[in-house]
Amino acid sequence: MRRNRDADWNAWPVAEYLAENYRRMHPCDRGVIHHHCAFYRQFAPGSLARTLELGAGPNLYPLTLAAGAGRRIEALEPSAANLAFLRRQLTDGPEDSWQPFYGLARALDPALPATLTEALARVNVVRGDAGDLVDGRYDTASMNFVAESVTEDFDEFTALCAAFVRSVRPGGGLVAAFMERMPSYRIGEGPLWPACPVDEPALRSVFGPRTADLRISRLAKDRTLPEYGDTGVLLLTGRRPRP
Repeated sequence: MRRNRDADWNAWPVAEYLAENYRRMHPCDRGVIHHHCAFYRQFAPGSLARTLELGAGPNLYPLTLAAGAGRRIEALEPSAANLAFLRRQLTDGPEDSWQPFYGLARALDPALPATLTEALARVNVVRGDAGDLVDGRYDTASMNFVAESVTEDFDEFTALCAAFVRSVRPGGGLVAAFMERMPSYRIGEGPLWPACPVDEPALRSVFGPRTADLRISRLAKDRTLPEYGDTGVLLLTGRRPRP
């Protein structure tokens, strides 16, 4: 059983990953954006002082979705390869392939800044992982295809999700997306990366005791993506309970 520490995340294949998943918008991306924008629209524009994107990876669009309600977005990421990509996007400007994602998001949430560049100006990229999270630091936290995609150990998956919940203040909001039942996977012809297949009952067993107002919905398997062995996408919202 391989755990998070057993994979060389600094060597994450950014170019191959983006080519397979994000150089064009797929149906599952539309579903995630619709779901997450509905979550952020419940907050008044600019009302969130600090929000988290846990395990940001090289995926720009989840970072931008908090920019209508959030004044500062922290992208926490351990991989040197992903950090280098994110920092280039912030300093040199976002690649054109991200514009359709942001265009859809802004159509759904008019509170978002007028341009993707303006939205990314609210992002602060920080090297770190779930072990670096401070209890109650954030108003909201987002996590997309992370906890289930870094370990084969369900106990470690649970611990990562628990840290995600604790990262927000009591009453703080949580939004997340998970690959459903995805086994360990490859990007292109590269090495096998560890994953923990999870389904809705597994998410309820992990988040149910730790959250309030838990809601889980599902997107059907996206046949326009490479075959990773998943059966769809699970979308989650909730909040950290108040004492």
